[in-house]
Amino acid sequence: MMTTAVTDRSGALLSLDEAADQAVEKILSVGKNSRKIMLVGNGGSSSVVSHVQNDLCKAVGVRAIVFTEQPLLTALGNDLGYGSVYQWPTDLWAEAGDLMIAVSSSGNSENILRAAHSSLEKGCDLITFSGFETDNSLRSLGALNFHVGSHVYGFVETAHAALTHFLTDRAMDILRASPETATAENSD
Repeated sequence: MMTTAVTDRSGALLSLDEAADQAVEKILSVGKNSRKIMLVGNGGSSSVVSHVQNDLCKAVGVRAIVFTEQPLLTALGNDLGYGSVYQWPTDLWAEAGDLMIAVSSSGNSENILRAAHSSLEKGCDLITFSGFETDNSLRSLGALNFHVGSHVYGFVETAHAALTHFLTDRAMDILRASPETATAENSD
């Protein structure tokens, strides 16, 4: 059986609806305040964050960046070690008020954890998506921590894709329904 649970930074359990509302609020606040969203993930999780970045930029109109450019990723991996491939660009790009979305099936990937810590040190907000063990290292770091209770990569990655898609779709729906957006669309 696969379960999904969400906790806040203190470890308090939140309902999925409450957590989704808070996550969407954070996403929209980033856009409203001209900040950016940084996204990190490995393997299948890298594909998830690339899709989220696309939807955030195109559908939600929020500046979002993934750090998966192959030449940079391989140069950093070669020169600094794979643990630094997301921390280094986070150190370069992160600013207070930005949002980091970190996705790791195990929640224990060194490069994801280092990027998450770096973003917090820079004054960013953090939302995490993880799976496997309930006490994985990533799950204790975010203001919101979405956890999929499964040890099967495919289940965890698919659930993360569905959850993040729901968040971007919800943000898009809120923007479409807002009077400011309707006024701007009507003036085109």
